[in-house]
Amino acid sequence: MPVSPLGGQRCLGSQATDFHGRHHGPIFSHSRLRDHHRYPKVTFKRHRISISSMQQHQQQQSYEQVLVVIGGGAAGIFGAIRAKNAVPQLKVLVVEKGKPLTKVRISGGGRCNVTNGHFIDTMILADHYPRGNRELRGSYFKAHGPKDTVTWFSCHGVQLKTEEDGRMFPVSDSSSTIVDCLLSEAHKNGVLLESGRIATQISCNDNGRFDIVVAKAPDNLKQTIQADYLLIATGGCRQGYVLAVQLGHTIVEPRPSLFTFKIKDSDLNKLAGVSFSRVRAKLKLPNLQKSIPQLTQVGPMLVTHWGFSGPVILRLSAWAARLLFSSAYQGTLLVDFVPDLHVDDVKNILLNHKRKYKKQKLQNLAPPEFHLPKRFWQYLVEHQGLDKNTLWASVSHHSLQLLASSIKYCSFDLSGKDEFVTAGGVPLSEINLNTMESRICPNLFFAGEVINVDGITGGFNFQNAWTGGYIAGTSIAKSALSHS
Repeated sequence: MPVSPLGGQRCLGSQATDFHGRHHGPIFSHSRLRDHHRYPKVTFKRHRISISSMQQHQQQQSYEQVLVVIGGGAAGIFGAIRAKNAVPQLKVLVVEKGKPLTKVRISGGGRCNVTNGHFIDTMILADHYPRGNRELRGSYFKAHGPKDTVTWFSCHGVQLKTEEDGRMFPVSDSSSTIVDCLLSEAHKNGVLLESGRIATQISCNDNGRFDIVVAKAPDNLKQTIQADYLLIATGGCRQGYVLAVQLGHTIVEPRPSLFTFKIKDSDLNKLAGVSFSRVRAKLKLPNLQKSIPQLTQVGPMLVTHWGFSGPVILRLSAWAARLLFSSAYQGTLLVDFVPDLHVDDVKNILLNHKRKYKKQKLQNLAPPEFHLPKRFWQYLVEHQGLDKNTLWASVSHHSLQLLASSIKYCSFDLSGKDEFVTAGGVPLSEINLNTMESRICPNLFFAGEVINVDGITGGFNFQNAWTGGYIAGTSIAKSALSHS
């Protein structure tokens, strides 16, 4: 019995099966993709249909249904692929103002943290979203969770690996593997992509379709296209919010989230590249009286040219996004560089080290139990006003106490941030999360960062993009099938 294009599928060797175990032939014919972890680069110029030709096509065959996706990021491209793959006769056009999948390409230090492999349980997974943790506990991730993401990429020739903290990357350690895979699948399925264009205005016409005004950079030449379905997946940029408001939605005021901390310390900035595998970092903000457990995080941290980054900092920034905005990104970061040691243990280790290495210079030999990079140890020594050339035998008991305090309770003043993700967007109360369709405007869908959902670092924001794109694409396909 044939299976509906919307039926769930999993990968089994080179065969596709539905969840009842029935086989339905090869999922892809170009087996060479299984032997390599990188897709050939794909461009859309050769087979791309322009917006003007689509206008002519619509005039000639107005009965054909059209989906326009605003935004060529992870959620938009994934949603477009899902809808087109399920309903091949559906015309799917992605309009992107810049280069498609730019954030995918630069994320994870150029490796692309695709998802997280440690949180398969949907209830626990939802806890990693400062905005959306209550709403996402239902069927959202059950429709397409981390396991489904891993399976999808595996079935399309990309193997993922799981790192110790749960983050999942392509085994190639290159985000180009993910970008090329998505663009190849979009191209193969017949998704049309128009880059260098921006949707400036959208309205509903008397026929119940969307009139979309699209401007082409840099001459700002405007054209209007019509669509039966509209998916807004513009990320955290203002464009998507403006379009949503035009169609009757409200917006939760966007605020930066997932950002690195700028620190007022020129000497620290000279240590750019120094990393710590495990620290405990606590954020203290002015006028914040109550204790918030999420403002203390444990994990890796990295020194940058402007301050601190790394998973522990990004998690703090996500949970404190609106609090930091209210405090103008001023506050204090308290860092414990040896979170598994008590302060008294730190003092004893320093005292024993002094006895054992009396004739060694203070700056040259830090206690190995602390696992501190040499450059950072020298930074701590100098910041306590100690002569770096002092011999360990000459270090006073008071100086040892100062060093112990610096290692356990090092204080840094925040001076700003450098953002990557935003908190805010279309309120979840205005969206049906089972379909990603607007509760206000029929046939309007949202996915990705444009909605008021943001996750902490670790692959959670991309998982939200895959999930939202998948649900929206599936819902659009179902509607298109019912009207075909």
